Amino acid sequence: MFRAPSSIVGLVLGAALAVVLLADAALRADVGEMLLLAPWVLLALWGVYTLVFTPHVRVDARGIRIHNPLHITEIAWARVSDVDMRWQLEVRTDEPRVVKAFGGPVAGRPGRPARRREDERGRREPPAIRDLQIIQDAWESARESAPADGVVRRFWDIPALLSLAVLILWVIIALFISSGAR
Repeated sequence: MFRAPSSIVGLVLGAALAVVLLADAALRADVGEMLLLAPWVLLALWGVYTLVFTPHVRVDARGIRIHNPLHITEIAWARVSDVDMRWQLEVRTDEPRVVKAFGGPVAGRPGRPARRREDERGRREPPAIRDLQIIQDAWESARESAPADGVVRRFWDIPALLSLAVLILWVIIALFISSGAR
């Protein structure tokens, strides 16, 4: 699985901030008031989870799965015509269609040039280029053995959408309760 390391840090920081805010609301007011504030904090945490943590790329023997915010695309290797990177990983299919992976390897800014020629030998390869090479190698090795009747499946991220619906319902209930309490 290919996911930005910063996404884990972002989710942990967001969850820690949410816990601190909700604990503070429970201590300063009471649990009832905290439950009225909780959907707003959890809605922000849902945004961090969905936009920062969830996007990733997964590769297996059958194909590549690109999980973007709220949308998932599974592409069989037989349907892939090219795997490349511009700003982010791009998979071209035989439809022709380009699927961009918002959570996979990302081309960072170019590295600084070496000061001396000896330093160029010791330069490290960027992680995104290594990840792209791993994905391209998996595609090349599975392309010959992949079944020709592979499909491209596109579908919504149902758990994320259901959790959003629950949070929106909780927000509406909290608004009715807080406006009725006045």
